[in-house]
Amino acid sequence: MNITYKETKEFNRNELEELFLSVGWLSGRYPERLVKALKQSSTVITAWDGERLVGLIRALDDGEMMAFAHYLLVHPDYQGNGIAARLVVLLKEKYRDYLFFNIMPDEKKNVAFYEKFGFRVLEEGTAMQLKNIG
Repeated sequence: MNITYKETKEFNRNELEELFLSVGWLSGRYPERLVKALKQSSTVITAWDGERLVGLIRALDDGEMMAFAHYLLVHPDYQGNGIAARLVVLLKEKYRDYLFFNIMPDEKKNVAFYEKFGFRVLEEGTAMQLKNIG
């Protein structure tokens, strides 16, 4: 398996929809909004098997002090091959000089994965969300 990684926002609606729905994420049901959101994100790093989009991670940042990673996903056919780990490493490298780099896992079961990369759960903090699905 020859996976290539790119910092790019060159992907299309169908590629994103297929990837996000493959892992059962609600965002995949809104492909037009997803394309727009990712293209407006600060950083998107993608994983490709030839011409097939098989994974991505994205970050939002303030340009200097704080970055937030949100959306780390790998197509189920490619999970277990170190793709997610490589995406995290690449994003960590990009934001190595920022004062804070936060990961926002949607599920507690994923905390152990991120801890392998040095992330720690905030002792006094917690993620919060307001979901606006109409």
